[in-house]
Amino acid sequence: MSKYFPTILVTGGAGFIGSAVVRHYIEHSDATVINVDKLTYAGNLDSFGPALDHPRHVFEQADIVDRSAMECIFQTHQPDAIMHLAAESHVDRSIAGSADFMATNILGTHTLLEVVRDYWGHLDSEAQARFRFLHVSTDEVYGDLGPYDSPFTEETAYAPSSPYSASKASTDHLVRAWYHTYGLPVLITNCSNNYGPYQFPEKLIPLMILNALEGKSLPVYGKGENVRDWLYVEDHVRALRTVLEKGEPGRTYNIGGRCERTNIEVVTAICDILDELRPVMGNGLQVTEDGDGLRVQVTRKIGRHPLLATRHASPVTSHAFPSSSTAQATTAGTP
Repeated sequence: MSKYFPTILVTGGAGFIGSAVVRHYIEHSDATVINVDKLTYAGNLDSFGPALDHPRHVFEQADIVDRSAMECIFQTHQPDAIMHLAAESHVDRSIAGSADFMATNILGTHTLLEVVRDYWGHLDSEAQARFRFLHVSTDEVYGDLGPYDSPFTEETAYAPSSPYSASKASTDHLVRAWYHTYGLPVLITNCSNNYGPYQFPEKLIPLMILNALEGKSLPVYGKGENVRDWLYVEDHVRALRTVLEKGEPGRTYNIGGRCERTNIEVVTAICDILDELRPVMGNGLQVTEDGDGLRVQVTRKIGRHPLLATRHASPVTSHAFPSSSTAQATTAGTP
């Protein structure tokens, strides 16, 4: 049975996925969206478009680690559901410096859980039964997928391999603990790699597009054989809404696009599409391997063209990964 939530609080709502959530609810529902974001380097108010000034969109600049600020926001807006997306999420940044990941992802989630537990505990019985806390996580908590490995399932053992994925695994465990210990009605989703409009250009697809348009080399770690499932962000948002409205508290739901590619396949596809949309000079795509065999360099020779903004380059991704592929959400067999 679907649930209706008049007021939804979204943490990390100015980020790539969070802003897509905000845009979706403003455009496709009559819910009021309380958007909480610290506005770090990855936050972008321009990504909301017309939703930014919509009367049902309320923006609150706050850090989820700040308990007093979060308590004030909850008391002011009285949300019926939480969609928790606020997180530091770039693997390379976590390797270079992990402190922010531990603070935001682990301590921030703990603070939020405690604020929500206190808020939920003071609701009447009907409001408590309706309330949901949706924690949005990543399939990177399961580790790395080889070229011949089966897809991850909700029963896959956790094996995080970076500070980022370890911090997200920690938050998953915290959220489950608050369900089992306090009865908080939580839902957890673990998604595959997202792509789409307004993605910050440190991520693989927008970085490769922008570098290719400038004629720069496109570094791919290793031989580019790591396999990732790719999920269009708007498909992800629709799946999140389905889980929020129909999911069973205490359950985990994996969300994927059923679009598995090696990294080198993704980069090659981008170059092939750009060769059609923006013809190249010289011999086009070249793939060369460093002498130590640790890195593949993809070079696309082009003339000098004005750099396209990420949102203008986004049609490339719709060619490489058809939007007709539907996000798949499956439920774990055991809470």
